[in-house]
Amino acid sequence: AVFLTTVGVVAGGYIKFVFFDAIEADNVIALLEMPLGTPVEQTRAIAEKIEQGAFDAIGEFDEARSGEDSFLKHIATTVGAHPTIGHSGPVQVDLGGGGQSHLAEINVELLGAEERDISSTAIKNRWRELVGDIAGASSLTFISEFMSTGDPINVELSHQDFDMLLAASEKLKGILRDYAGVSEITDDFEPGKAELKLRLKDTGRTLGLTLSDLARQVRQGFYGDEVQRIQRGRDDIRVMVRYPESERRSLADVENMRIRLPDGTEIPFDTVAQVQYGRGYSAIKRIDRRRVVSVSADVDQAVANATEINRDLLATALPNLAREFGGLQYRFGGEQREMTESLGSLKTNFIIAMLAIYGLLAVQFRSYSQPAIIMSAIPFGIVGATLGHLLMGYNLGIMSMFGVVALSGVVVNDSLIMIDLINRERRSGIELSQVLRDCATRRFRPIMLTTLTTFFGLLPMIAERNLQARFLIPMAVSLAFGVMFATCITLVLVPSLYMILEDIKARMMPIPKNGQ
Repeated sequence: AVFLTTVGVVAGGYIKFVFFDAIEADNVIALLEMPLGTPVEQTRAIAEKIEQGAFDAIGEFDEARSGEDSFLKHIATTVGAHPTIGHSGPVQVDLGGGGQSHLAEINVELLGAEERDISSTAIKNRWRELVGDIAGASSLTFISEFMSTGDPINVELSHQDFDMLLAASEKLKGILRDYAGVSEITDDFEPGKAELKLRLKDTGRTLGLTLSDLARQVRQGFYGDEVQRIQRGRDDIRVMVRYPESERRSLADVENMRIRLPDGTEIPFDTVAQVQYGRGYSAIKRIDRRRVVSVSADVDQAVANATEINRDLLATALPNLAREFGGLQYRFGGEQREMTESLGSLKTNFIIAMLAIYGLLAVQFRSYSQPAIIMSAIPFGIVGATLGHLLMGYNLGIMSMFGVVALSGVVVNDSLIMIDLINRERRSGIELSQVLRDCATRRFRPIMLTTLTTFFGLLPMIAERNLQARFLIPMAVSLAFGVMFATCITLVLVPSLYMILEDIKARMMPIPKNGQ
């Protein structure tokens, strides 16, 4: 009943389950992405505005603790790249030699977690509020976590009709905005650089003109055509011929140019072709030969739970979206996919471990029932691990599950040594009830000492605030509280189950007849 109640508490959402509990870093980073082709001056101006927002946010927190050092160590702003994604820190970017003028990053380094009483997440949230929406930005992402296993919400949509795919992604982003605690909603479709799209008319094809001829003549007129190379010392100078600058400044200049036909005749551009201003694709993403657009969002764990939102999307929003846009397919990516794969693998390995433990115990005790008594402590270890997370204020996560798997191999030790002593005492001919009382009394001290040393050995790790220890805290909580709770139950449960088992055996044994 206790175990089933614990399962109900977790399933009912009283204890949240997250793949990886957020581990706050000592840095808060803002990643800005503008449309491709944005001038570096415009990107720099917006980056300066975001940087000023960081100063204002930290200044508000510093005012509350006057007379002490500021939370801020320094700020590094990079225009033309996102250095922390592929590098260890700020880098020098050559915007004229491959730098991306539409990117910017603002990296705020804070005091260590031991030296401040404000979380980096609180600073991130206030910074985001002060900056607000950036007009024209493709995306603006704030990061305060040490590591990421992917976006908390990430849905991959695919459809044969790309226009319907974009419409479905916009509809899904609108649905996500209705959830509390969901922010930084975006998709990975990004229009490319501005371009002129040329289309050949039927008249041009009739006159023997091809699209390749049209494109080559437009390029020669506006970009230029190489007519000569001059060697000047070690330099190779190219001589290009093109229209004068006054005749290649606007879209109208393209429409006013003249196109040469195969027979040498020149006719106006708009007679044989059309030109349209637009944007190309910066990237085309396909999965199984279908165009895919990923819609992603961040979730504030203090307000909402990503697992619950994904479950709700799967139950209602996504099926409704598929019915509205016929032929739409969807699947989860990001953190949700990683969690599903990891938990599936962990479940399989856990079952294998349980079978291995049972097999080893069955061989040792030459019994099929006594290993089950020994392993009865495992569910109560899981109960203790869950209660430990509840008491310490931690969410259950994948590291907690690793701790539960390790716990399963530890909690059987106390039951094992008690069953072993009971079996040895019974062979001496002592009555069963007396054996159980004596064994529980004799094993109480070593079992409790083993449990307490394990618990207090893990306690410093649980209380540690260092960044290096935060990964292991959920695992330590599972081990420490699981061992403590399972031990207290084991001292009462194991002798009781042993007595029940012997009573069942006695009832099932045939009664000997007189004289036999």
